[in-house]
Amino acid sequence: MKQVRPYPRLTVTRKAARSLRRGHPWVFEGEVLALEGAPTDGRVAANGDVVDVFEENGTWQGAGLLSENSKIRVRIVSRNANDRFDEAFWRRRIAWAWELRKTAMGGRNLPGTEPDTNCCRVIFSEADGFPGLVVDRYEDVLVAQVGTWGMERLRPTIYPLLLDVLRADGQEVSAIYERADSPARRHEGLDLHKGWWQGSPAGAGEKDAGAGAATGAGRDSSRVIVRENGIAYDLDLENSQKTGFFLDQKYNRRAVRELARGRRVLDCFSHVGPFGLNAAMGGAEFVRCVDVSQTACDLARENARLNGLELAEDGTLRMGFTCANVLEYLPLLRADRGRAREEGGPFDLIVLDPPAFTKSRSTVDHALKGYREINQAAMQLLPRGGYLATCSCSHFMTTELLSQAIAEAAHNANVQLKQIEQRQQAPDHPILWGVPETHYLDFFTFQVV
Repeated sequence: MKQVRPYPRLTVTRKAARSLRRGHPWVFEGEVLALEGAPTDGRVAANGDVVDVFEENGTWQGAGLLSENSKIRVRIVSRNANDRFDEAFWRRRIAWAWELRKTAMGGRNLPGTEPDTNCCRVIFSEADGFPGLVVDRYEDVLVAQVGTWGMERLRPTIYPLLLDVLRADGQEVSAIYERADSPARRHEGLDLHKGWWQGSPAGAGEKDAGAGAATGAGRDSSRVIVRENGIAYDLDLENSQKTGFFLDQKYNRRAVRELARGRRVLDCFSHVGPFGLNAAMGGAEFVRCVDVSQTACDLARENARLNGLELAEDGTLRMGFTCANVLEYLPLLRADRGRAREEGGPFDLIVLDPPAFTKSRSTVDHALKGYREINQAAMQLLPRGGYLATCSCSHFMTTELLSQAIAEAAHNANVQLKQIEQRQQAPDHPILWGVPETHYLDFFTFQVV
C-alpha cells in the first residue's frame, strides 16, 4: 500500500490472510503477529480502535475494530482503502442496511396488515458491516444489543444516525432500548446493563432529523404491543429473550399458516406462541402450544386472548397451552392415546422450533442426537399424510447435518418424507457469503407418508 494511513498496524499470519481474502471478517488472537503504532504519529491502538490489517508480506487486507480481550482480536469493517470511518461512513452503512429491508420486505406484507418493516431486524452485525451490533425494530422502538468494544465506543455516533436515517424515510421511531445484558459481553470486558438509551442526536444528525433525545421519556414500562403477520403480541423488551421476539421466523410462520387450515396443530417449543397463533389465524381447527417455561405459556395464552384466538365463535376451546418438556411430552402422547385426545389430538400438523441444541462444534454430535430424537418422536405421532415443520437455529448445525438428522429420524420412524419447502431465516437477517456464521437457521416442511 503506497498511501500512508493514520491507523495502527496489525500484522497477521498467512492463514488469517487467506481467510480474510475469502471474505471472512475475523482475525483470531493466535493469528496476530504484531501490533504497531500508527505510521503517521506513532499512536498506539486502544481497545475498540480502528486498525489496519496487513499480511506478513505487507499486503493490506482491510481495516477493522480491535478487541483486546476477545479471542476474536479484530473484526474487519472495510476492505476499501478510501474509506474514512466518520459519520458519513456509518450513515452510508445504515442506509444500505435499511434499503435492503425495504427492498426485501417492503412489499411482502399480508393483505390488510402492517408493513413487514414495522417489526424487523435493522442491523445484523457482521452481515451489515457492524460487527457486534444487533438492532431490532418493534414498531416505534429500536432495541439494540452491543457485544464488542468497537461498537460500544461507536454507540454515540451510530444510535443518532439510526434515528436520522429512519426518520428521514418517514419511519416513526421514538426511542432506543438497550439490551446490553448478554453474558458474552464479559468476554470483551464490557459491563452488563439494560434500559432506555439516554443519549440524543448530535451534530449533523440533529440538524438533519430535527429530533430530540431518544430516551423513552413518557413510557412507564418496557412493554410494547407489536404486530407481525397481522397478529398482535404483548412484548416485554426488558425481560424477554434476546431483544424481545424471534423476528427471523417471520416468513416461516406464514408457511405454517398456509398448511394449518382445518388441521389439529401441535406447536412444540412454542415460546410466546407465534407459530401456534399463525396456525390459528390460518384456520386451524385446534392448536396446542407446548413449552417448558410456564411464563412463556402464560404469555402465549395472553397473546391468544389479545387476538381473539383462544376460543371459537361457539365458545369451544380453539387454543390450549401446556407447560412440559417436549422431549418427554411427545413420547408420552404416542404411548397414551387418551392423553393425546385430552391434549387436543390426534394432531396432523406438528411444528418443531427448538432452541439451539449446540452453540459450539464440540457438542454437534450431541445436538444431532437431539434433533434426531425430537423429529423421530414427531413423525411417530403423526398419521400418514400428516405434516411436519421442523428447524434448527444454530450455525454449527449446518443444513447438511440437520438434513442428516431428519433423514435418520424418518428411517427410524419407518416413514418417508415428501419435502414441501426448504427455507431459511427472513431476509432482514441476511446471509453474508464467506461468513457461514450468518447462516444459522434452516426450516423444512414435509408431508409424512
